[in-house]
Amino acid sequence: MSYLEYNLKTVPFGFRKILALNWPVLFLIFTISGIGFVMLYSVSGGNLDRWARPQMERFFVGMIGLFIMAMVPIWFWRNMSFLAYALAVFLLIAVEFTGATGMGAQRWIDLGFIRLQPSELMKIALVMILAAYYDWLPIELTSRPLWILPPVALILLPVALVLRQPDLGTSLLLLTGGGAVIFLAGVHWGYFASILSSSAALIIAVFQSNGTSWQILKDYQYARIDTFLDPSRDPLGAGYHITQAKIALGSGGLTGRGFMQGTQSRLNFLPEKHTDFIFTTLSEEFGLVGSVSLLVLYSLVLVFCILSALSNKDRFASLVTLGVGVTFFLFFSVNMAMVMGLAPVVGVPLPLVSYGGSAMLVLLLGFGLMQSAHVHRPLMKSQ
Repeated sequence: MSYLEYNLKTVPFGFRKILALNWPVLFLIFTISGIGFVMLYSVSGGNLDRWARPQMERFFVGMIGLFIMAMVPIWFWRNMSFLAYALAVFLLIAVEFTGATGMGAQRWIDLGFIRLQPSELMKIALVMILAAYYDWLPIELTSRPLWILPPVALILLPVALVLRQPDLGTSLLLLTGGGAVIFLAGVHWGYFASILSSSAALIIAVFQSNGTSWQILKDYQYARIDTFLDPSRDPLGAGYHITQAKIALGSGGLTGRGFMQGTQSRLNFLPEKHTDFIFTTLSEEFGLVGSVSLLVLYSLVLVFCILSALSNKDRFASLVTLGVGVTFFLFFSVNMAMVMGLAPVVGVPLPLVSYGGSAMLVLLLGFGLMQSAHVHRPLMKSQ
C-alpha cells in the first residue's frame, strides 16, 4: 500500500467519495455554466433578474442533485433504471392530456415551481434503461436479432410519443442517442450500416420523387427543404431565423464586437436569442476566439467522460457514462450545426448555456449518474 493510499484510508468514507469525484468535469461544468450566465446577462441588456438569476438558481438546485446522485452507489441507479424509464413514459403520456402548450407544441407539464419537459427527462432515462439491459444481457447474445428487438422497442416508444407533441428535434436526439448506446454496447456494425444505407436510399427517393406522380412528400414540405438549403429564398419568412443567425456569426469576426456590443441581439434581430440561438450572440460578441473556446470546453467534457468510461470495469457504469457523454455531444453539436445553417432548425438548446430549466436540470442529473459511476469504481470490489 502506497503512502497516498494509506492516507486516503484514514479519510472518513464520505469525504473519500468527495475526493473521488471527477473534478475536471465539475470544473468544466462550472466554467461553461458561468459563460451561460454572462451571455444571458448580455442578451437581456444588463438585466440580471430577467434570465441570468433564474438560471443561476436552477443551476444551484441542479448541482445539489448532481452531488446527491454522485454519493449514491451506482448499483442503486442500475436498480432504478426501469422505474426512471416508466416514470418518463408516464409523464410523456400525461403531456397528451394535461400538458401546457407553448410555441405551437404541447411539451410541458406545469408543476407550479417549474415547467417540466418530460422529453428531456427521457433522454437520461433511456440511457439508463438501455445500459441496464445490456448489463443484464450476456455479451454473446448482444448481436442476436431476437435480443435487439427489446432495446429497439424501448427507443421507438418514447420517440413516437415525442413526435406527437410535435417535437422532431428531441425525437431525433432520442433515436440517435439510443442507437449510440446500442452501438457502444457491442451490437454488430452491420445493423447500423443497413439502417444508414436504407436512410440514404430513402433521402435520395424523396428528392427524386419531387414533381413526379409518385411524390413522397407534400409540396409545402419540399418548400421547407428548399428554404433550409437556401434560406435566401424566403429571408423574411421561413429563412429568417438562420439568415439573422449567419449575420451575427459573421459580424463577430476574429475577436468579436465586445461584451454587450452585439447589434443583432441588442436590436432584437436574433430570434430566441436567450435559448436556441444564444451561440450566435456569443459569436458576435466574442468572435471566432470565443466560439472555439466554448467548443474546446465542450470537447474536454466529452473526453473526460470517455476516459472515465474506459477506466470503469462495470458494464452498466461504463455504458451510462458513455451515454451521458453522447447525449451531451448531441446537444451542443446539433445546436451549433443548427445556428450555422448546417442542420434544420429543430429547437435544441445549447447545453448549460441556453436559458431553460428542464434541459439544465436533467443534464446535471445525467452528470450526477456519470459521477456516481466514477466515484464508485474503486469501491466495486469491496461492496
